[in-house]
Amino acid sequence: MEPAEGDSRRDCWTVAFGDTYSQQDRCICAGYDNGDIKLFDLRTMSTRWEHNLKNGLCCVEFDRKDIKMNKLVATTLESKFHVFDMRTQHPTKGFASLSEKAHKSTIWAARHLPQNRDIFMTTGGNGSLCLWKYSYPADRSTKDSDDIEQGVIGSVSQLQNVTLTTQPISCFSWSADKEGLAACTSFDQTVRVLIVTKLKTV
Repeated sequence: MEPAEGDSRRDCWTVAFGDTYSQQDRCICAGYDNGDIKLFDLRTMSTRWEHNLKNGLCCVEFDRKDIKMNKLVATTLESKFHVFDMRTQHPTKGFASLSEKAHKSTIWAARHLPQNRDIFMTTGGNGSLCLWKYSYPADRSTKDSDDIEQGVIGSVSQLQNVTLTTQPISCFSWSADKEGLAACTSFDQTVRVLIVTKLKTV
């Protein structure tokens, strides 16, 4: 898939698979340097949704890629990340979302905890990690004035933060086998192995 002839071509900085709950259904979410975020349906080979976040996207990740689309986190330059509720798409308003400031620097990545998809970690250009929890609203959808269904976004709360280095943390990975075990890399040429405790109590 590529832009049509005559359309401007932007640098794609990040991609993520999602909606892979059957043999036929596949989506790719892509983030671009100009703040565009686009959702491509690979079954129909078409653009399902697009939006602009005003800052270049460093990372996009679905909370789980092997289920029907549920949540998507997108991180950007200028200290912001965005959470989208992907269950209900309004024909004109798109997906319900929220934005949050963190790290006071570029947010390089977001990674969901495999054992609990409502908990995720963000990594900052200032060498910090922030742990977040997403809470669902009482109702995930409602009807607008035209009786069209639209999504309702929940809220995020910060559980913990820590500064590990003075250099950006560019990558983070949770262990799928051991809850709370993780590793991260940073621009100071160091790999760090971490343990996050008390995750079952949040």
